[in-house]
Amino acid sequence: MIKVIALANQKGGVGKTTTALNLAAGLLRRGQKVLLIDLDPQSNATSGAGITKEEIVFNSYDVLISNRAVKSAIIHRANNFDILPSSTELAGAEIELTKKKDRQKILKRKIAKEKEKYDFVLIDNPPSLGLLSLNSLMAADSVLIPVQAEYFALEGLAQLMKTINLVKKHGNSGLTIEGILMTMTTHTKISRQVVSEVEKHFSEDTYHVTIPRNVRLTEAPSFGQSIFDFAGFSSGARAYNKLVKEIISKNGEEQS
Repeated sequence: MIKVIALANQKGGVGKTTTALNLAAGLLRRGQKVLLIDLDPQSNATSGAGITKEEIVFNSYDVLISNRAVKSAIIHRANNFDILPSSTELAGAEIELTKKKDRQKILKRKIAKEKEKYDFVLIDNPPSLGLLSLNSLMAADSVLIPVQAEYFALEGLAQLMKTINLVKKHGNSGLTIEGILMTMTTHTKISRQVVSEVEKHFSEDTYHVTIPRNVRLTEAPSFGQSIFDFAGFSSGARAYNKLVKEIISKNGEEQS
């Protein structure tokens, strides 16, 4: 089973990186070989995974812009998931990519051979729908969409769905929705209403599990740890464990 999953949402602060890190760690705990690709210039997935600047020789910017091979930039760690780190240089990559041929398919070509070594490749995207995210969507088999349980959630989700349909039409016809993940849920009325609305409009694609607003989830990355290592008995850890089970179960059914 080889699955490339892009985590995408043009809205910032919805839990993309938190989900990418904990999903990678959770899949690893269940015996899966995992590569996490950080395509966000903010590099939060890189630092949240405990990677220091001193450890990085090459990064995702080098892979996209130069002739650098993916394998030369991947950081392999004992008893942990592999990571292709990011760099602040990626902030200018959008402009540089416009000059390249087939610019929206560079990542797809670059990871074609390397992805064969993994069960899951997760791509953490920036909060935008520019060329970096487009490269990710072109390279992916499916899209996991974290959606914060707030008032404008459906509006942003509709816009992303349009982009996904355009990608399917113009170069990645096999792209599917891995799932919609409701994040930062609370016991407030508005949170429950938003979750209910998303489930009503996207009933087949919305995960059964929701990720609660949890202090431990926000603290874990600053220690370079997943929620499982940082606070394994927290509500956040229990929720992400359920998400991992759902994803493995779903993909196991697709393979059978």
